[in-house]
Amino acid sequence: MRIGIVCYPTFGGSGVVATELGMALADKGHEVHFVTYNQPVRLDFISHQLHFHEVLMEEYPLFQYQPYELALSTKLVEVVTKHKLEILHVHYAIPHAYAAYMAKMMLKEKGIDIKVVTTLHGTDITLVGSHPSYKTAVEFSINNSDVVTAVSNSLKQDTLRLFNIANEIQVVYNFIDTEKYDREQQAECQRIAVAEPHERILTHISNFRPVKRIEDVVKIFHKVQMETPSKLLMVGEGPEKRKAELLVRKLGISEKVIFLGNSHEIEKLLCYTDVFLLPSESESFGLAALEAMAANTAVISTNTGGLPEVNVHGVTGYLSNLGDVDDMAKNALAILKDDETLMRFKKNAKEHTKQFSLENILPVYEDIYSSVLEKAI
Repeated sequence: MRIGIVCYPTFGGSGVVATELGMALADKGHEVHFVTYNQPVRLDFISHQLHFHEVLMEEYPLFQYQPYELALSTKLVEVVTKHKLEILHVHYAIPHAYAAYMAKMMLKEKGIDIKVVTTLHGTDITLVGSHPSYKTAVEFSINNSDVVTAVSNSLKQDTLRLFNIANEIQVVYNFIDTEKYDREQQAECQRIAVAEPHERILTHISNFRPVKRIEDVVKIFHKVQMETPSKLLMVGEGPEKRKAELLVRKLGISEKVIFLGNSHEIEKLLCYTDVFLLPSESESFGLAALEAMAANTAVISTNTGGLPEVNVHGVTGYLSNLGDVDDMAKNALAILKDDETLMRFKKNAKEHTKQFSLENILPVYEDIYSSVLEKAI
């Protein structure tokens, strides 16, 4: 199949999933074309079946903000026509599904019937899409997609609650390449690079947006390190990073917290980790938690959104109510209290990720593509 993928080319979960999916499809022999404004951060051109097409934004003095949807839909028409694509798989309703529909209409005038698969990831629904300014466009985009998927049952229900959806929504969970984490675990894990042998290592990875509640991460760690020697790895960049740095300084734990910025070595950093902290206000799925679990790491998280579908309370980690820093710290300490308990949680977390493996989820997307193309015949 010849597939176009539209996504945000960033460190965020939707971009990571879209990129990993595209590379896996190329490995299976499909021709995959990424169409976005920058090369996706995790895109590795190891296959001649992978292609990248940059959406260029022309400066025009009339516009205060350049119309990305217009540039994207025009580029999609160009790529579909030139490379004879059969399917566009767009990640995010706004602006990607909206732009894909416009491209679909323009291509229809050329006698080309391109199929559009839309995957909803969360922010496009719960934060952006539900805003009155975008609600009508989101509903229209979803209802005019050929197939719609959501990354969790929680997100599916949110979508049905917030919008008038006539289209069926199929839940297809985010996935993980478990073999990639197995390879990292088999390599020597140099924990001594970040902590002393007697210290536990806690980690948080995100884009440091307000929804991630970065200060809660620091507060949880502050309570944990008072009970057991620990280090905290803070991985990522974003608007809340400065607040976290100030809080770390205020609490007097600067020597115990390491800010690493964005990293392309997530597997290696998680190899060091004992407990992953994710006290988010909302997570449509919780890909960061799944990545941690694949690397033998227990998870302390809130019970919001799709997180209970990923993190099993008392088995792979613990779930707490939003903002309950005391409970999250208590649960982290319960996991870290002795090596036997910690290893049990780590093993459970790793085992649980098997159901989210790439080899299980990839055929689901291939079946979706095949099904929508068969309907066109």
